Amino acid sequence: MPSVFLSPSTQEFNMYVTGNSEEYYMNLIADRMEPYLRSSGITYKRNDPSKRFTAAISDSNAGNYDVHLALHSNAAPESLSGQLRGIDIYYAPSSQSSQRLATIIANNFESIYPLPEKSRAVPTTTLGEVLKTRAVAVLAEIGYHDNVADATWIINNLDAIAVNLVESLCDYFGIPFIPAGPVMRGIVVTDPGSGVNIRKSPSTSAAIIGYAPDGAEVRIYGKYNNWYVVEYNGVTGYSSSMYVVMG
Repeated sequence: MPSVFLSPSTQEFNMYVTGNSEEYYMNLIADRMEPYLRSSGITYKRNDPSKRFTAAISDSNAGNYDVHLALHSNAAPESLSGQLRGIDIYYAPSSQSSQRLATIIANNFESIYPLPEKSRAVPTTTLGEVLKTRAVAVLAEIGYHDNVADATWIINNLDAIAVNLVESLCDYFGIPFIPAGPVMRGIVVTDPGSGVNIRKSPSTSAAIIGYAPDGAEVRIYGKYNNWYVVEYNGVTGYSSSMYVVMG
C-alpha cells in the first residue's frame, strides 16, 4: 500500500496572530489526517516534534516512503505583515511526480479555500524537505498565520483541510478515498486451510501484498464497494468482503 512520511511543522516559535503556534495547528491537522489515511489504506509515519526539519529528512530517508508531505503555514515579510493570503504548495522542479502531487493538492484546495485563485503549486530551489528527501516530496504552506482571515480559516477548518489533503493523496496514488469510521475487528472466513489475499488496490487484478488465513483476526479500517481495507500481520491492503466478517 502507499506510504507517507507526514511532517507537520516543528516551529513552535511561529505564532498565529490569533494565538498558539504553527507547530500546534499543523500537528492538529496531521492528527485529523490519520484516521482518513488508515481508512483509505495509506500507511504513514509522523516526524518527531521535538526535532527540527533536518531530522525529519533523515528519518524519512531512513524508510521506504512513497511521499514526504511537510505541513506548514506561512508568514509575510515584516513590511507586508498581515497583508498577504494564499496557499503555496512547493515542489521540486526536477521531479515530475513532485510537481504532479503539488498541483493536485493546490487544485483540490480551491474547493475549500475562500480565495481559490490564490491556491497554487510553486517550484522551490531552497526548501530541504522538498529537495533532499528520497521520497516524492512537497511542502504545503497552508495560508498565512499572520493574517487574521487566513489564521481564522485554518482554525475553523482543521477537519476539512485534513480530509482535503488525504483526498489529494488518494488522487495521486490512484486509490479511492474512504471516509473514516471506527476501527472494527474482522474474522477471515474461508474454506479450512484456505484464506484471503490482501491486495494493493480494490481489484482482483491488483498485486497481492499479503495473505490472511482462515480464522485470522484482522483490523478493518474502511470499506469500498465489496472490499475492506484491512490490516493483518503488519500489512495493510484490500480484501474481499465476501471472506471477512465483522467479529
